[in-house]
Amino acid sequence: MRPRLELLEPALVERVLDEAFQLLCAPGVRVQSAAACELLSAHGARVADGVARIPEELAHRSVSSAPREFWLHDRTGKPSIHYGGDAVHFAPGSSCLHVLDAETFEHRPAISADLVRLVQVAESLPQYAAQSTAVVCDDVPETIKDFYRLFLVLWHSEKPVVTGAFGLENLPFMIDMLAAEAGGQQGLRAKPRAVFDVCPSPPLTWSEFAGQSLVELARTGVPAEIVAMPVAGAAAPVTLAGSVAQHAAECLSGIVIHQLAQPGAPVVWGGAPSILDMRTATTPMGAVETAMLNAACAQVGKYLGLPTHGYLVGGDSKIADAQAGMESGMAAVLAALAGINMVSGAGMLDFLACHSAEKLVMDAEAIGSALRLVQGIEAHGASLAVEMFRAAEHQTDFLKLPETRRLFRSEQFLPSPVTDRESLSAWVESGGKDMLARSRERVRDLVADYTRPAIPGDVEKDLLAIVRERAASAGLHTLPGI
Repeated sequence: MRPRLELLEPALVERVLDEAFQLLCAPGVRVQSAAACELLSAHGARVADGVARIPEELAHRSVSSAPREFWLHDRTGKPSIHYGGDAVHFAPGSSCLHVLDAETFEHRPAISADLVRLVQVAESLPQYAAQSTAVVCDDVPETIKDFYRLFLVLWHSEKPVVTGAFGLENLPFMIDMLAAEAGGQQGLRAKPRAVFDVCPSPPLTWSEFAGQSLVELARTGVPAEIVAMPVAGAAAPVTLAGSVAQHAAECLSGIVIHQLAQPGAPVVWGGAPSILDMRTATTPMGAVETAMLNAACAQVGKYLGLPTHGYLVGGDSKIADAQAGMESGMAAVLAALAGINMVSGAGMLDFLACHSAEKLVMDAEAIGSALRLVQGIEAHGASLAVEMFRAAEHQTDFLKLPETRRLFRSEQFLPSPVTDRESLSAWVESGGKDMLARSRERVRDLVADYTRPAIPGDVEKDLLAIVRERAASAGLHTLPGI
Protein backbone atom coordinates (compact mmCIF):
# COMPACT_ATOMS: atom_id res chain seq x y z
CA MET A 1 0.00 0.00 0.00
CA ARG A 2 1.37 3.36 -1.01
CA PRO A 3 0.74 5.97 1.71
CA ARG A 4 -0.95 9.11 0.38
CA LEU A 5 -1.78 12.61 1.42
CA GLU A 6 -4.98 14.21 0.14
CA LEU A 7 -6.10 17.47 1.74
CA LEU A 8 -9.25 18.09 -0.31
CA GLU A 9 -12.44 16.10 -0.08
CA PRO A 10 -13.67 15.06 -3.56
CA ALA A 11 -16.55 17.53 -3.28
CA LEU A 12 -14.08 20.33 -2.52
CA VAL A 13 -11.98 19.44 -5.56
CA GLU A 14 -15.11 19.74 -7.69
CA ARG A 15 -15.90 23.08 -6.07
CA VAL A 16 -12.35 24.34 -6.69
CA LEU A 17 -12.64 23.45 -10.37
CA ASP A 18 -16.15 24.88 -10.63
CA GLU A 19 -14.96 28.23 -9.29
CA ALA A 20 -11.83 28.09 -11.45
CA PHE A 21 -13.99 27.68 -14.55
CA GLN A 22 -16.10 30.62 -13.34
CA LEU A 23 -12.96 32.75 -12.95
CA LEU A 24 -11.97 31.98 -16.54
CA CYS A 25 -15.22 33.63 -17.65
CA ALA A 26 -15.47 36.40 -15.07
CA PRO A 27 -13.32 38.32 -14.45
CA GLY A 28 -11.44 36.39 -17.15
CA VAL A 29 -7.69 36.18 -17.68
CA ARG A 30 -5.44 39.01 -18.77
CA VAL A 31 -3.43 37.81 -21.79
CA GLN A 32 -0.74 40.16 -23.13
CA SER A 33 0.58 37.89 -25.89
CA ALA A 34 -0.92 38.75 -29.27
CA ALA A 35 -0.35 35.21 -30.55
CA ALA A 36 -2.10 33.72 -27.52
CA CYS A 37 -5.01 36.16 -27.89
CA GLU A 38 -5.40 35.20 -31.56
CA LEU A 39 -5.53 31.51 -30.65
CA LEU A 40 -8.05 32.09 -27.89
CA SER A 41 -10.26 34.32 -30.02
CA ALA A 42 -10.21 31.87 -32.92
CA HIS A 43 -11.43 29.04 -30.68
CA GLY A 44 -14.36 30.64 -28.91
CA ALA A 45 -12.89 32.81 -26.16
CA ARG A 46 -14.11 36.40 -25.99
CA VAL A 47 -11.09 38.70 -25.99
CA ALA A 48 -11.46 42.41 -25.33
CA ASP A 49 -9.16 45.02 -23.79
CA GLY A 50 -6.50 42.40 -23.12
CA VAL A 51 -8.84 40.17 -21.13
CA ALA A 52 -9.80 36.71 -22.39
CA ARG A 53 -13.01 35.16 -21.17
CA ILE A 54 -12.52 31.43 -21.69
CA PRO A 55 -15.61 29.21 -21.92
CA GLU A 56 -15.61 26.13 -19.71
CA GLU A 57 -16.08 23.84 -22.69
CA LEU A 58 -12.86 25.12 -24.28
CA ALA A 59 -10.98 24.53 -21.04
CA HIS A 60 -12.33 20.97 -20.80
CA ARG A 61 -11.36 20.30 -24.41
CA SER A 62 -7.83 21.57 -23.81
CA VAL A 63 -7.39 19.46 -20.69
CA SER A 64 -8.57 16.44 -22.68
CA SER A 65 -5.94 16.95 -25.37
CA ALA A 66 -3.05 17.36 -22.91
CA PRO A 67 -0.97 14.17 -22.38
CA ARG A 68 -1.56 12.22 -19.17
CA GLU A 69 2.10 11.36 -18.94
CA PHE A 70 5.46 11.82 -20.63
CA TRP A 71 9.12 11.15 -19.95
CA LEU A 72 12.20 13.29 -19.69
CA HIS A 73 15.34 11.60 -20.98
CA ASP A 74 18.96 11.80 -19.96
CA ARG A 75 21.72 12.80 -22.35
CA THR A 76 22.03 9.26 -23.73
CA GLY A 77 18.32 9.16 -24.62
CA LYS A 78 17.34 6.84 -21.78
CA PRO A 79 13.88 7.51 -20.25
CA SER A 80 14.70 8.88 -16.83
CA ILE A 81 11.86 10.90 -15.29
CA HIS A 82 8.23 9.88 -15.50
CA TYR A 83 5.76 12.74 -15.33
CA GLY A 84 2.42 11.15 -14.52
CA GLY A 85 0.57 9.05 -11.97
CA ASP A 86 2.13 8.93 -8.51
CA ALA A 87 5.77 9.04 -9.60
CA VAL A 88 7.80 11.38 -7.38
CA HIS A 89 11.08 13.01 -8.35
CA PHE A 90 13.13 15.78 -6.79
CA ALA A 91 15.34 18.48 -8.34
CA PRO A 92 17.36 21.36 -6.93
CA GLY A 93 15.62 24.72 -6.90
CA SER A 94 16.16 27.14 -9.75
CA SER A 95 17.17 30.75 -10.44
CA CYS A 96 18.75 31.83 -7.15
CA LEU A 97 20.65 35.10 -7.33
CA HIS A 98 22.91 34.31 -4.37
CA VAL A 99 24.91 31.43 -2.94
CA LEU A 100 25.74 30.83 0.70
CA ASP A 101 29.40 30.79 1.68
CA ALA A 102 29.34 27.90 4.15
CA GLU A 103 32.39 29.21 6.02
CA THR A 104 31.48 32.88 6.45
CA PHE A 105 27.66 32.54 6.05
CA GLU A 106 27.81 35.44 3.59
CA HIS A 107 25.18 35.58 0.85
CA ARG A 108 27.05 36.69 -2.25
CA PRO A 109 26.10 36.94 -5.94
CA ALA A 110 26.38 33.59 -7.72
CA ILE A 111 28.89 33.13 -10.52
CA SER A 112 29.46 30.37 -13.07
CA ALA A 113 31.83 28.44 -10.81
CA ASP A 114 29.07 28.25 -8.19
CA LEU A 115 26.62 26.78 -10.68
CA VAL A 116 29.19 24.21 -11.79
CA ARG A 117 29.79 23.22 -8.16
CA LEU A 118 26.06 22.80 -7.53
CA VAL A 119 25.70 20.71 -10.69
CA GLN A 120 28.61 18.51 -9.64
CA VAL A 121 27.02 17.89 -6.25
CA ALA A 122 23.53 17.18 -7.63
CA GLU A 123 24.98 14.96 -10.36
CA SER A 124 26.56 12.76 -7.69
CA LEU A 125 23.46 12.36 -5.52
CA PRO A 126 20.90 9.74 -6.62
CA GLN A 127 18.13 11.52 -4.69
CA TYR A 128 18.10 14.17 -7.45
CA ALA A 129 16.54 12.73 -10.60
CA ALA A 130 17.06 16.00 -12.43
CA GLN A 131 19.36 18.98 -12.50
CA SER A 132 18.15 22.54 -12.53
CA THR A 133 19.55 25.82 -13.75
CA ALA A 134 20.06 26.53 -10.08
CA VAL A 135 21.53 30.04 -10.05
CA VAL A 136 21.76 33.13 -12.24
CA CYS A 137 25.44 33.75 -12.91
CA ASP A 138 26.60 37.28 -12.15
CA ASP A 139 29.75 36.94 -14.30
CA VAL A 140 27.71 36.50 -17.48
CA PRO A 141 26.16 39.37 -19.50
CA GLU A 142 22.59 40.15 -18.54
CA THR A 143 21.25 39.39 -22.01
CA ILE A 144 22.34 35.74 -22.00
CA LYS A 145 22.09 34.72 -18.34
CA ASP A 146 19.25 32.21 -18.96
CA PHE A 147 20.91 30.75 -22.04
CA TYR A 148 24.35 30.40 -20.49
CA ARG A 149 23.23 28.71 -17.27
CA LEU A 150 21.49 26.00 -19.34
CA PHE A 151 24.68 25.53 -21.33
CA LEU A 152 26.70 24.98 -18.15
CA VAL A 153 24.24 22.36 -16.91
CA LEU A 154 24.27 20.54 -20.26
CA TRP A 155 28.07 20.69 -20.26
CA HIS A 156 28.51 19.19 -16.79
CA SER A 157 25.59 16.77 -16.41
CA GLU A 158 23.83 13.79 -17.95
CA LYS A 159 20.59 14.16 -16.01
CA PRO A 160 17.37 15.76 -17.29
CA VAL A 161 17.07 19.48 -16.60
CA VAL A 162 14.42 21.76 -15.13
CA THR A 163 15.04 25.16 -16.67
CA GLY A 164 13.37 28.25 -18.08
CA ALA A 165 13.99 31.35 -20.14
CA PHE A 166 13.95 34.94 -18.89
CA GLY A 167 12.87 36.38 -22.23
CA LEU A 168 11.86 35.35 -25.72
CA GLU A 169 15.23 36.35 -27.22
CA ASN A 170 17.16 33.36 -25.91
CA LEU A 171 14.45 30.69 -26.02
CA PRO A 172 15.24 29.62 -29.63
CA PHE A 173 18.96 29.31 -28.82
CA MET A 174 18.22 27.26 -25.70
CA ILE A 175 16.08 24.93 -27.79
CA ASP A 176 18.84 24.77 -30.42
CA MET A 177 21.29 23.53 -27.77
CA LEU A 178 18.87 20.80 -26.68
CA ALA A 179 18.23 19.85 -30.30
CA ALA A 180 21.99 19.64 -30.94
CA GLU A 181 22.18 17.04 -28.16
CA ALA A 182 19.11 15.15 -29.35
CA GLY A 183 20.20 14.89 -32.98
CA GLY A 184 17.80 17.51 -34.27
CA GLN A 185 14.35 18.94 -33.69
CA GLN A 186 12.60 15.61 -34.26
CA GLY A 187 14.91 13.88 -31.82
CA LEU A 188 14.22 16.60 -29.26
CA ARG A 189 10.47 16.24 -29.72
CA ALA A 190 10.72 12.43 -29.33
CA LYS A 191 13.10 12.42 -26.38
CA PRO A 192 13.06 15.76 -24.55
CA ARG A 193 15.75 16.23 -21.91
CA ALA A 194 14.49 19.49 -20.42
CA VAL A 195 11.25 20.94 -19.13
CA PHE A 196 10.76 24.73 -19.20
CA ASP A 197 9.08 26.55 -16.32
CA VAL A 198 6.58 29.16 -17.52
CA CYS A 199 5.03 31.44 -14.91
CA PRO A 200 1.75 33.34 -15.04
CA SER A 201 1.72 36.52 -12.97
CA PRO A 202 -0.75 36.44 -10.11
CA PRO A 203 -3.57 37.10 -10.23
CA LEU A 204 -4.83 35.67 -13.52
CA THR A 205 -2.33 37.27 -15.90
CA TRP A 206 -0.23 35.88 -18.73
CA SER A 207 2.48 38.38 -19.70
CA GLU A 208 3.54 38.73 -23.31
CA PHE A 209 6.67 36.70 -22.56
CA ALA A 210 4.93 33.92 -20.64
CA GLY A 211 2.03 33.59 -23.08
CA GLN A 212 4.33 33.54 -26.10
CA SER A 213 6.63 31.02 -24.38
CA LEU A 214 3.70 28.62 -24.01
CA VAL A 215 3.00 28.94 -27.73
CA GLU A 216 6.64 28.45 -28.75
CA LEU A 217 7.25 25.49 -26.43
CA ALA A 218 4.08 23.73 -27.56
CA ARG A 219 5.03 24.09 -31.22
CA THR A 220 8.53 22.69 -30.63
CA GLY A 221 7.28 19.81 -28.47
CA VAL A 222 9.51 20.78 -25.55
CA PRO A 223 7.57 20.18 -22.29
CA ALA A 224 6.20 23.27 -20.55
CA GLU A 225 5.77 23.36 -16.77
CA ILE A 226 3.19 25.92 -15.73
CA VAL A 227 4.37 27.41 -12.42
CA ALA A 228 1.42 29.35 -11.04
CA MET A 229 2.35 31.39 -7.97
CA PRO A 230 -0.68 32.60 -6.02
CA VAL A 231 0.34 34.31 -2.75
CA ALA A 232 -2.48 33.73 -0.29
CA GLY A 233 -3.46 37.02 1.32
CA ALA A 234 -1.61 39.26 -1.17
CA ALA A 235 -1.93 38.23 -4.82
CA ALA A 236 -4.59 35.61 -4.10
CA PRO A 237 -7.46 35.02 -1.66
CA VAL A 238 -6.25 34.60 1.91
CA THR A 239 -8.01 31.27 2.27
CA LEU A 240 -6.05 28.24 1.15
CA ALA A 241 -9.04 26.89 -0.76
CA GLY A 242 -9.47 30.23 -2.53
CA SER A 243 -5.81 30.27 -3.54
CA VAL A 244 -6.10 26.71 -4.84
CA ALA A 245 -9.04 27.83 -7.00
CA GLN A 246 -7.01 30.75 -8.38
CA HIS A 247 -4.08 28.40 -9.03
CA ALA A 248 -6.42 26.10 -10.94
CA ALA A 249 -7.72 28.97 -13.07
CA GLU A 250 -4.18 30.10 -13.90
CA CYS A 251 -3.09 26.58 -14.83
CA LEU A 252 -6.24 25.93 -16.84
CA SER A 253 -5.83 29.15 -18.84
CA GLY A 254 -2.19 28.25 -19.56
CA ILE A 255 -3.16 24.77 -20.69
CA VAL A 256 -5.78 26.27 -23.03
CA ILE A 257 -3.19 28.56 -24.68
CA HIS A 258 -0.64 25.74 -24.82
CA GLN A 259 -2.96 23.12 -26.27
CA LEU A 260 -4.47 25.52 -28.80
CA ALA A 261 -0.93 26.12 -30.10
CA GLN A 262 -0.28 22.38 -30.42
CA PRO A 263 -2.78 19.80 -29.19
CA GLY A 264 -1.07 16.90 -27.48
CA ALA A 265 2.12 18.78 -26.59
CA PRO A 266 3.45 17.84 -23.11
CA VAL A 267 2.47 20.23 -20.32
CA VAL A 268 2.65 20.10 -16.52
CA TRP A 269 0.19 21.31 -13.88
CA GLY A 270 2.78 22.99 -11.69
CA GLY A 271 3.18 25.78 -9.23
CA ALA A 272 4.96 27.62 -6.48
CA PRO A 273 2.06 28.79 -4.32
CA SER A 274 2.72 30.32 -0.93
CA ILE A 275 1.15 32.29 1.85
CA LEU A 276 1.98 35.87 2.85
CA ASP A 277 3.38 36.14 6.37
CA MET A 278 1.25 38.93 7.87
CA ARG A 279 3.93 39.98 10.34
CA THR A 280 6.88 40.29 7.97
CA ALA A 281 5.22 40.66 4.52
CA THR A 282 7.39 37.82 3.24
CA THR A 283 6.39 34.67 1.34
CA PRO A 284 7.57 31.80 3.56
CA MET A 285 8.37 28.80 1.38
CA GLY A 286 9.04 26.68 4.46
CA ALA A 287 5.63 27.29 6.03
CA VAL A 288 3.36 24.31 6.48
CA GLU A 289 0.57 26.24 4.75
CA THR A 290 2.81 26.66 1.69
CA ALA A 291 3.34 22.91 1.68
CA MET A 292 -0.40 22.39 2.07
CA LEU A 293 -1.07 24.66 -0.90
CA ASN A 294 1.39 22.71 -3.05
CA ALA A 295 -0.18 19.39 -2.05
CA ALA A 296 -3.73 20.64 -2.66
CA CYS A 297 -2.88 22.22 -6.01
CA ALA A 298 -1.22 18.99 -7.11
CA GLN A 299 -4.27 17.04 -5.96
CA VAL A 300 -6.45 19.09 -8.32
CA GLY A 301 -4.03 18.46 -11.18
CA LYS A 302 -4.01 14.73 -10.45
CA TYR A 303 -7.81 14.76 -10.34
CA LEU A 304 -7.70 16.05 -13.93
CA GLY A 305 -5.22 13.29 -14.80
CA LEU A 306 -2.35 15.69 -15.55
CA PRO A 307 1.38 15.50 -14.70
CA THR A 308 2.17 17.62 -11.63
CA HIS A 309 4.88 19.82 -10.17
CA GLY A 310 5.39 21.72 -6.91
CA TYR A 311 7.94 23.99 -5.25
CA LEU A 312 8.98 22.53 -1.90
CA VAL A 313 12.08 21.61 0.14
CA GLY A 314 13.34 25.18 -0.10
CA GLY A 315 13.20 27.28 3.04
CA ASP A 316 13.36 30.66 4.65
CA SER A 317 16.32 30.30 7.00
CA LYS A 318 19.40 32.31 5.99
CA ILE A 319 21.87 29.54 6.75
CA ALA A 320 21.81 25.74 6.61
CA ASP A 321 20.69 25.36 10.20
CA ALA A 322 18.07 23.52 12.22
CA GLN A 323 15.23 25.66 10.81
CA ALA A 324 16.34 24.81 7.28
CA GLY A 325 16.42 21.12 8.14
CA MET A 326 13.01 21.24 9.80
CA GLU A 327 11.40 22.99 6.84
CA SER A 328 13.01 20.75 4.23
CA GLY A 329 12.31 17.50 6.06
CA MET A 330 8.66 18.34 6.59
CA ALA A 331 8.19 19.48 3.00
CA ALA A 332 9.95 16.49 1.44
CA VAL A 333 7.69 14.08 3.31
CA LEU A 334 4.51 15.99 2.44
CA ALA A 335 5.51 16.31 -1.23
CA ALA A 336 6.25 12.61 -1.52
CA LEU A 337 2.99 11.66 0.19
CA ALA A 338 1.11 14.01 -2.15
CA GLY A 339 2.59 12.16 -5.14
CA ILE A 340 3.89 15.31 -6.86
CA ASN A 341 5.74 14.20 -9.99
CA MET A 342 8.48 16.84 -9.88
CA VAL A 343 9.40 18.63 -6.67
CA SER A 344 11.71 21.62 -7.19
CA GLY A 345 13.34 23.63 -4.44
CA ALA A 346 16.05 21.58 -2.72
CA GLY A 347 19.14 23.50 -1.67
CA MET A 348 17.37 26.84 -1.45
CA LEU A 349 17.36 29.29 1.46
CA ASP A 350 16.12 32.82 2.14
CA PHE A 351 12.71 32.54 0.41
CA LEU A 352 14.35 30.84 -2.62
CA ALA A 353 16.85 33.68 -3.16
CA CYS A 354 19.98 31.81 -2.07
CA HIS A 355 21.43 28.39 -2.97
CA SER A 356 23.69 26.25 -0.85
CA ALA A 357 25.60 23.13 -1.89
CA GLU A 358 25.74 22.13 1.77
CA LYS A 359 21.97 22.36 2.11
CA LEU A 360 21.65 20.37 -1.10
CA VAL A 361 23.38 17.40 0.53
CA MET A 362 21.34 17.87 3.73
CA ASP A 363 18.13 17.89 1.71
CA ALA A 364 19.18 14.72 -0.08
CA GLU A 365 19.00 12.96 3.28
CA ALA A 366 15.42 14.12 3.85
CA ILE A 367 14.47 13.24 0.28
CA GLY A 368 15.90 9.74 0.62
CA SER A 369 13.81 9.20 3.74
CA ALA A 370 10.67 10.60 2.08
CA LEU A 371 11.09 8.37 -0.97
CA ARG A 372 11.50 5.38 1.35
CA LEU A 373 8.31 6.36 3.17
CA VAL A 374 6.16 6.28 0.02
CA GLN A 375 7.42 2.82 -0.87
CA GLY A 376 5.31 1.70 2.07
CA ILE A 377 5.60 -1.63 3.85
CA GLU A 378 5.47 -4.83 1.83
CA ALA A 379 5.37 -8.53 2.62
CA HIS A 380 8.36 -10.48 1.33
CA GLY A 381 7.72 -14.16 0.69
CA ALA A 382 5.11 -16.48 2.18
CA SER A 383 6.10 -15.78 5.77
CA LEU A 384 6.48 -12.40 7.47
CA ALA A 385 8.35 -13.59 10.52
CA VAL A 386 7.61 -17.29 11.25
CA GLU A 387 10.26 -18.71 8.93
CA MET A 388 12.94 -16.37 10.25
CA PHE A 389 12.01 -17.31 13.83
CA ARG A 390 12.42 -20.98 12.91
CA ALA A 391 16.00 -20.16 12.00
CA ALA A 392 16.79 -17.72 14.80
CA GLU A 393 14.44 -18.90 17.56
CA HIS A 394 14.99 -16.79 20.67
CA GLN A 395 18.53 -15.83 19.82
CA THR A 396 19.38 -12.34 18.60
CA ASP A 397 20.89 -13.85 15.50
CA PHE A 398 18.75 -12.26 12.84
CA LEU A 399 21.84 -10.46 11.58
CA LYS A 400 23.22 -13.84 10.43
CA LEU A 401 20.19 -14.78 8.37
CA PRO A 402 20.47 -14.70 4.57
CA GLU A 403 17.15 -12.83 4.46
CA THR A 404 18.75 -10.00 6.42
CA ARG A 405 21.59 -9.66 3.96
CA ARG A 406 19.23 -9.98 1.01
CA LEU A 407 16.55 -7.53 2.11
CA PHE A 408 18.03 -4.84 4.34
CA ARG A 409 19.00 -2.55 1.47
CA SER A 410 15.43 -2.49 0.16
CA GLU A 411 13.86 -2.29 3.62
CA GLN A 412 16.00 0.61 4.85
CA PHE A 413 17.13 3.92 3.42
CA LEU A 414 20.83 4.11 4.16
CA PRO A 415 21.79 7.74 4.75
CA SER A 416 25.19 9.18 3.95
CA PRO A 417 27.65 10.26 6.68
CA VAL A 418 25.86 13.63 6.66
CA THR A 419 23.32 11.97 8.96
CA ASP A 420 24.95 11.01 12.25
CA ARG A 421 24.09 7.50 13.46
CA GLU A 422 27.33 6.75 15.24
CA SER A 423 27.58 6.08 18.97
CA LEU A 424 28.42 9.04 21.19
CA SER A 425 31.98 7.83 21.65
CA ALA A 426 32.48 7.33 17.91
CA TRP A 427 31.01 10.79 17.23
CA VAL A 428 33.38 12.37 19.73
CA GLU A 429 36.38 10.49 18.34
CA SER A 430 35.56 11.67 14.81
CA GLY A 431 35.67 15.30 15.90
CA GLY A 432 32.19 15.90 17.31
CA LYS A 433 31.06 17.60 14.10
CA ASP A 434 27.58 18.98 13.59
CA MET A 435 25.53 18.45 10.44
CA LEU A 436 26.81 21.56 8.69
CA ALA A 437 30.41 20.50 9.23
CA ARG A 438 29.63 17.02 7.90
CA SER A 439 27.85 18.58 4.93
CA ARG A 440 30.90 20.70 4.10
CA GLU A 441 32.99 17.54 4.03
CA ARG A 442 30.41 15.71 1.92
CA VAL A 443 30.35 18.53 -0.64
CA ARG A 444 34.13 18.60 -0.76
CA ASP A 445 34.28 14.81 -1.35
CA LEU A 446 31.54 14.82 -4.01
CA VAL A 447 33.21 17.63 -5.95
CA ALA A 448 36.61 15.91 -5.69
CA ASP A 449 35.18 12.61 -6.97
CA TYR A 450 33.07 14.16 -9.74
CA THR A 451 33.99 13.32 -13.33
CA ARG A 452 32.42 15.28 -16.14
CA PRO A 453 30.26 12.99 -18.32
CA ALA A 454 31.67 12.36 -21.76
CA ILE A 455 29.90 14.23 -24.54
CA PRO A 456 30.19 12.88 -28.10
CA GLY A 457 32.67 14.99 -30.04
CA ASP A 458 30.25 16.19 -32.70
CA VAL A 459 27.69 17.20 -30.05
CA GLU A 460 30.31 19.05 -28.05
CA LYS A 461 31.43 20.87 -31.20
CA ASP A 462 27.86 21.88 -32.07
CA LEU A 463 27.16 23.06 -28.52
CA LEU A 464 30.29 25.18 -28.43
CA ALA A 465 29.51 26.71 -31.82
CA ILE A 466 26.05 27.79 -30.65
CA VAL A 467 27.35 29.11 -27.35
CA ARG A 468 30.37 30.96 -28.71
CA GLU A 469 28.29 32.76 -31.32
CA ARG A 470 25.60 33.75 -28.82
CA ALA A 471 28.13 34.71 -26.14
CA ALA A 472 30.16 36.81 -28.59
CA SER A 473 27.03 38.71 -29.58
CA ALA A 474 26.68 39.63 -25.90
CA GLY A 475 30.34 40.63 -25.57
CA LEU A 476 31.44 37.46 -23.76
CA HIS A 477 34.54 36.06 -25.47
CA THR A 478 35.84 33.74 -22.75
CA LEU A 479 33.41 31.08 -21.52
CA PRO A 480 33.43 30.86 -17.71
CA GLY A 481 32.73 27.52 -16.07
CA ILE A 482 34.19 25.19 -18.71
